Order: sequence, then structure tokens, then C-alpha cells
Amino acid sequence: MLIPVRSVAAAALIVCLGSVAHGQTAEEFYKGRTIQIVGAFETGNDYDIGTRLLARYLPKELPGNPTVVVQSMPAAAGVVAANYMALRAPRDGSTIGGISRNLPSQAMMKLPNIEADPRTFIWLGATSFPGRVCVTGQDAPVKTAADLFKTELLTGGTGAGSSTSIVPTVINRVLGAKFKMVEGYRGAGDILIAIERNEVQGVCMSMGQFRTSQQKFKEGKLRYLLRAEESALPGVDVPSVYDFAKTSEQRQLMRFLFSSTEFGRPYLFPAGVPKDRVDFMRKAIERAAKNPALLAEAEKMNLDMVFRAPEHLEQVVTQLYETSPELVEKAKDISPNLK
Repeated sequence: MLIPVRSVAAAALIVCLGSVAHGQTAEEFYKGRTIQIVGAFETGNDYDIGTRLLARYLPKELPGNPTVVVQSMPAAAGVVAANYMALRAPRDGSTIGGISRNLPSQAMMKLPNIEADPRTFIWLGATSFPGRVCVTGQDAPVKTAADLFKTELLTGGTGAGSSTSIVPTVINRVLGAKFKMVEGYRGAGDILIAIERNEVQGVCMSMGQFRTSQQKFKEGKLRYLLRAEESALPGVDVPSVYDFAKTSEQRQLMRFLFSSTEFGRPYLFPAGVPKDRVDFMRKAIERAAKNPALLAEAEKMNLDMVFRAPEHLEQVVTQLYETSPELVEKAKDISPNLK
């Protein structure tokens, strides 16, 4: 059988081009290239601001000062972005994912529509230690954390995959608190406005979401009620939710469901990116996150940008997947995502 000369030439060209691409060093690949960061967040929240700040400094750590573009993909509380990174994102190192810190535990519990497997992601590092707190407005009937077990608190949320819904729902189901969820808000800013208007009386979310509301705390218009972390949080003198746990199982369930804090604001590649590009980007992100100028900007904005190493994220994922199936099943019954 005769094979057309043009077909042979085309095949040779493809092989040639593939060889050239494969032969590129990481430095050659990134020089002058446009890099996309796909973010699972609403514009203006702490994920978004932290990512855009990092995106401004990342080109300084890459050859040829490439363009870094941030694209928000917040649908379904970040599930859409995670699935995109797992299934459809380019695997050449040109697309970075900034996914929800809640995704790993949600994937373990088989949250509907999650197709991503956190164990297949290539973790690049993260920023922040996002301690979560529950806050009330000045007119809320709940004045102390203990009141939550006797009096209802109307609490704003953005949806089942968000900390604004996960934290109060878990506290309700594990400890018997009386948060009453009002969901459907687009983001943290909308919930804070709703508190001002007395549409809701409180909210639970990361401290970074309150960075522009410090004056309201000073004026008494917002009050810290409870922290969702076992560790102390600077400037927050309120009880930990773990202080109200009566059994070791309650503590284990909350540690699993609240494990997302350990991920900070995580960044990743999809599986299949060449190792030299992974190593190159990991080092670039770490240098950018530790740039003194970036940290000075972050301090002025009251924005936590503490760097968290990729090895730490890998370890947290491994530990999560070592959780007993029995505990995961109990967590599924408690999670707002699956009820």
C-alpha cells in the first residue's frame, strides 16, 4: 500500500515539533509565556485578593517576565474550577489552579458533581493560615458562644461547599448548636451587608474575610463569638468550638471536617505536568510569596500571605485519606454537602 508523501511529511513534522517541545528546558518553556491562574473564588474575597497579589509578583520570578492572568471560576463553590483542573486544563505547566481549601475533604465524602481526585493533583504551595471564626452583629440575640445552644442565630451562607455553610452546619450537627442558615448570598461582602441590614444576624468564615471590617469590630457593630480552630487566633479572645465537645468522636469529626485550614489558599497543577516545570514553578511561587515587597503590601491590607510548602499539602492529603471509612461515613452524615 502506498502512503501519500504529504501524510508522511505531516507525521514527520508532528514528531519533530513534539521533540522540540519535549526538549525545552523549564526556563525556555516559561520565557515570555502567558500563564493562567484559574481561581475557585468570587472577585474581591480573600482568595481572589491573595491570588491577584501573588500573580503580580510571580512574573518577577520567571524568565522573560511573562504575563500572569487570573480567571475566576467560582461556580458551585469552586467545584467547577477543581473539575476543570483535573479533567480539562492543559498539562504543560501553563495553567495553575487555585482551588477551594474545602475540596479535599469534600472529594473524600463524594460530594455530588466532584470529579477531581486530590491525590492526583500536583501541589505547588499555598498562602495563609485561614483561621475561621463565627461573628455576630450588634443586635443579634446571641451574645456568647454558650447562648448558641439555647437561642437561634440567623446565619448567612453562600452555599454547601463554602465555609460559610460548612462551619455552622457542622457545629449544629455535631454539638447541637442553633445556627439557622440563610443561604444564597454571592460572597462574604454580601453577607456582611446583610448583617448591617439585619437580614441575618451572623456569619462563620475565615478571618481574612473581615480584613476591611476592623473598624466595625472596634465600634461594636461586629463581635467575635466563637473560633472554629483548636489553636488560639491572634486578637480573638473567644472560646474554641472544641471547648464544647463532650466526646473524642465529636473532636475527631470536627478535625476531619475542618481540616481545610491546613491547605490555606492552595495552588496546584493537574497531573502530567513535566517534573522540571513543577520544580521550577514551585520555587518561583515560594520566592514570590516570600518577596519582602509582597509581604509589605499584604501587611497594609491585613492580608495573611504566610507561605505553606507543597510537601505540607501532600502530607495533609495523605493523612486525610488515612481516615477510617467509618469516620468518613459519619462525617458524610454531618456534612451540609450531602444532606
